[in-house]
Amino acid sequence: SATLSLHPLALTAAAMPPPPPPPVHLRLRVSITPPHPLPLPYSRRFSSATSGPATARHLSLRCGSRRRVPVCAARSEAAGAEGFDEELGRLLELLPGELRRRVEDHPELPALVEVVMDLGRPPLARFPSGDFLLSHRPISFDDLRQATAKVGDFGGDNRAGISRTLHRISAIRNRQGDIVGLTCRVGRAVPGSANLLQDLVKDGGSLLLIGPPGVGKTTVIREIARMLADDYDKRVMIVDTSNEIGGDGDIPHPGIGNARRLQVPNQEMQHKVC
Repeated sequence: SATLSLHPLALTAAAMPPPPPPPVHLRLRVSITPPHPLPLPYSRRFSSATSGPATARHLSLRCGSRRRVPVCAARSEAAGAEGFDEELGRLLELLPGELRRRVEDHPELPALVEVVMDLGRPPLARFPSGDFLLSHRPISFDDLRQATAKVGDFGGDNRAGISRTLHRISAIRNRQGDIVGLTCRVGRAVPGSANLLQDLVKDGGSLLLIGPPGVGKTTVIREIARMLADDYDKRVMIVDTSNEIGGDGDIPHPGIGNARRLQVPNQEMQHKVC
């Protein structure tokens, strides 16, 4: 007779199923190179994050299928399209004469992002390549009063606009409610900025655009509204909380195409507008 002896640990190990394979994570990244290189200022801003000059600006898109797709918000030659120079001129009219001339003489004028005027501080013009000092003379109350007198009324969110343009003027107030700072941001309508999203827009699913300030979220949303109304013959109604999408004034900006727009008199009561 023969005796077979097995260690208990060996039996336990043999009875256990093999461990499952490690999970595989797939990350999809889609990038589009525009037909023409972006202006130099945009290449400068993003060159540090890539091995060569950047050719597109990216947003992060989250949709119902839980995919994340970078959205190219490329600002091509549309900045110099017909009508934009006139709209930009209306924004620059808010500045004192000396500051306006300094901005107009800047080589990156078509790519201007915003002008910052804070009480007691030198004014700045911000371009994708960096900040540009407009004057060593600090901003005074008179400078701020002259600028605010040329724009519409500021709402509860301390924002105002210029009629039939996409520019946004944001105010900073002190404890007494006086305006002590202005940020004059340039608004642009860029046709084709949402081309990468055509299949998602056509499917009719929900979209959430995520990105830091100044990367083109509002620009893409405006183009999506135009695309739905003009290209897909949808009935589009925009609930425009701060008149950022359709522009200031009662006549919407042509950038939204045939889409219609609901203005919101009070942000806290927006649900009643809908």
